Amino acid sequence: MAQIVGKNGVIKSGSTAIGEIRSFSIDETCDTSETTSMGDSARTFSATLTSFSGSIDAYLDFADSGQDTLTVGSSLTANFFPDGDTSGNVKLTGSIIVTGVSKSEAMDGIAEVSFSFQGSGALTEGTA
Repeated sequence: MAQIVGKNGVIKSGSTAIGEIRSFSIDETCDTSETTSMGDSARTFSATLTSFSGSIDAYLDFADSGQDTLTVGSSLTANFFPDGDTSGNVKLTGSIIVTGVSKSEAMDGIAEVSFSFQGSGALTEGTA
């Protein structure tokens, strides 16, 4: 299996690249419902609904049009390219709602911003 180098990652809001990305994470989960019946000797479960959420960390850039699309409450289509957006590379796509924006700055560092989001619908995997 080929290793993915983190420095190649790209995120786009629609077709607009989000600049100054440092890292991102996507968490996928699946709810379950218990299906255990009387007489069973062990609990059983069935998968029900899936969901995803995550965060994007970047250096703050007020002039970046991609970062400008990530305002609290905004809904958009996000495209995540873990190994870059070169044709044939993996692309994860989903509708997201931006649920939080956190800006931070230290006197000996570079201003940063963190965007949190909740997926709405399925996260799909395709290729660039």
